[in-house]
Amino acid sequence: MDQIGLLLSGAALFLNGLMLLGKADDKNVAIYNLFVGVFQVIAPFYLIITSDQSNWVLFDKTAIFLFGFTYIYVGMTVLKGMKGTGLGYYSLWVSIIALVYVTVSLVHYQDVTNALTWVLWSFLWFLFFVLNTSKKDVSKFVGTVAVVQSWVTLTMPALFSLTGVWKSISDIWNVVLVLTILYFFCIAYRMFFVRQEKAH
Repeated sequence: MDQIGLLLSGAALFLNGLMLLGKADDKNVAIYNLFVGVFQVIAPFYLIITSDQSNWVLFDKTAIFLFGFTYIYVGMTVLKGMKGTGLGYYSLWVSIIALVYVTVSLVHYQDVTNALTWVLWSFLWFLFFVLNTSKKDVSKFVGTVAVVQSWVTLTMPALFSLTGVWKSISDIWNVVLVLTILYFFCIAYRMFFVRQEKAH
């Protein structure tokens, strides 16, 4: 069920990225956010109830709630036409929590792939904070990051896991994730720093 949730999250993030890029209707995307958000809130309850409820199981399944409530919050904010400041500060909070998952992935699980994935997710949540609380127009950058991450951190890993090949390619995926991080730095530099230099 975890992998199904990741796959559906990939679709939601892909649509959110397209929405920010002006290629998908806001309200249509918001409805899908609600569908996935509800699933991502119900699913971890089931997984927790049927587990041994040890602290690490609870820690792992709690991560799903972070996604679920984000999608519900996005969906409701868009549908109701609300200001996104609350969503922005919630995203900042989640971005900080995500760094804890980075640390635990490295220290407790020695899982570099998971740690790199959480670094990317923390970065994306931070961007949603900036998008919703800053006066700067970063929607194009955030949309691009969301679309790329929808495939690299969610859709493809979920498909690889569901088809049983994830363990055999996880080391290769570390390279993909590092290249993704470098790509984001490059487009951020081009979009914000090079443009400012040309403006002057």
